[in-house]
Amino acid sequence: MKTPIVIIGIGEMGGVFARAFLRSGFPVYPVVRGMALADVALDLPEPELVLVAVAEDELGAILKIMPAAWRDRLVLLQNELLPPHWQRFGLEPSVISVWFEKKKGMDARVIVPSPVYGRHAQLVADALASIDIPTRVLASEQELLFELVLKNVYILTTNIAGLKTGGNVGELWSWSESLTRRVAVEVIQLQEKLTGEKLDADALISGMIRAFEGDFEHKCRGRSAPARLRRALEQAGSYGLRLETLEEIAKLAK
Repeated sequence: MKTPIVIIGIGEMGGVFARAFLRSGFPVYPVVRGMALADVALDLPEPELVLVAVAEDELGAILKIMPAAWRDRLVLLQNELLPPHWQRFGLEPSVISVWFEKKKGMDARVIVPSPVYGRHAQLVADALASIDIPTRVLASEQELLFELVLKNVYILTTNIAGLKTGGNVGELWSWSESLTRRVAVEVIQLQEKLTGEKLDADALISGMIRAFEGDFEHKCRGRSAPARLRRALEQAGSYGLRLETLEEIAKLAK
């Protein structure tokens, strides 16, 4: 029997990973809302890994109370994830930038291979391969930073521009390329503030276009789009950063 894997949060995304680990022969122990992490850690002090699959707005609260026995076994997968989110808790998790979509009643839909980095990267990659989800194992923290920022640029650009245009990413790029580029540039400026790093805007926009090409039918905006725009503007304001295109879209979206 292989060492158990703990999954905190069994929503749509957690369910995909649970199936992947089960297919790979690992027992999976789910931690659902209302269960105390400390109590579970007493029963499972040495799991193979602990996948944190909660929503991005719940991540900080979960990491704050993470049992000591699990701290060096974490795997994170949230959207809008950047190194400061885990560094402030003194953690060094494995991280996967998820590039497949999973909604209720449908199978996982791959856009491009998902980059994964860290101690548990190969295990995660092998497990996802068992259910035909492709990945790329990264070699450095710098590569991981680029990939996390790229995912943020894709999500924020399509969601925020989509508040104005609607439609899918193929239509967004074909009909509103100028708007899309302006939004992407401002999102990258914000990411530079959030990471404290100078970023390669051309490479990020090229990566975003490749992701568009991976699934032109992907919808631009979802339920989270207005909240993502509000959060981006609040973050920019905290740095004294003016994002004129995002501010203009916010006015239209009211």
